[in-house]
Amino acid sequence: MGISLHTMHKRILSEIWIYPIKSMGGIRLRSSKVMDKGLQYDRRWMLVDEEGVFLTQRLSPRMALFNISIDTIKKQLTVSIDNDHYTLSMQPPDSPVIRAKIWDDEVDVTEVSAECSKWFSDKLNMKCRLVSFPEHNPRPVNPLFASNNEQVSLADGYPILVIGEQSLADINARLQDPVPMNRFRPNFIFTGGAAYEEDTWKNFRIGRNRFLGVKPCGRCIMTTINQQTAEQGKEPLATLSTYRKRDNKIYFGQNVLAIDHHEVTEGDEIILE
Repeated sequence: MGISLHTMHKRILSEIWIYPIKSMGGIRLRSSKVMDKGLQYDRRWMLVDEEGVFLTQRLSPRMALFNISIDTIKKQLTVSIDNDHYTLSMQPPDSPVIRAKIWDDEVDVTEVSAECSKWFSDKLNMKCRLVSFPEHNPRPVNPLFASNNEQVSLADGYPILVIGEQSLADINARLQDPVPMNRFRPNFIFTGGAAYEEDTWKNFRIGRNRFLGVKPCGRCIMTTINQQTAEQGKEPLATLSTYRKRDNKIYFGQNVLAIDHHEVTEGDEIILE
């Protein structure tokens, strides 16, 4: 019995990922609630330096080696590296407000604890603090691309990133050594459709949620850092630059805003409107 044309062209949400601490390990979820700032628990914490400026793998590739696990019952995050771990509460800390800088934005955050910050400082061999970004604290999406004063967490600029498996397959067909999807840190991965078709997505639905694609995602050197070893190379950015570059930026994936705030589940069909 043959596969119908409709089934072949179905787009299915195949994986859901969150990255609770900015620039550290991701967690794959079977389902997730869409919140005002993006997926629940996604990039609600980050490291800042002594001046309150955000830290990422761009400055410290070793951040790739921190693995994160989440316990939503106990409301705890556990961070692991070098056979050591630290567990912190996901409840908002009772600490003074700190003004932190992330790209061109300034946001109000709170330090998780002095003990927690010391643990991260020791592991990275640099003075830093782990801070929490409370759900009610504002950080508007760039008004040039917002449709209804949408907010974003501590992600670089947009609440959700979507990438198709066909897009990854296309870049990997051009590379001598294929790279995994974790180089690109998407929230939603989907099967079906054509390579890079997400570039053109505008209005679409996943489950009960409506989403709006607003602009392709410009990529940086973080894509060249091996997330298992923290070693840095030239790929896949060098190859992407040969055919995915325009206006001096290299694009891979689509930035997305959420219109509705319900749960999404792996296996949900994606409907383009």
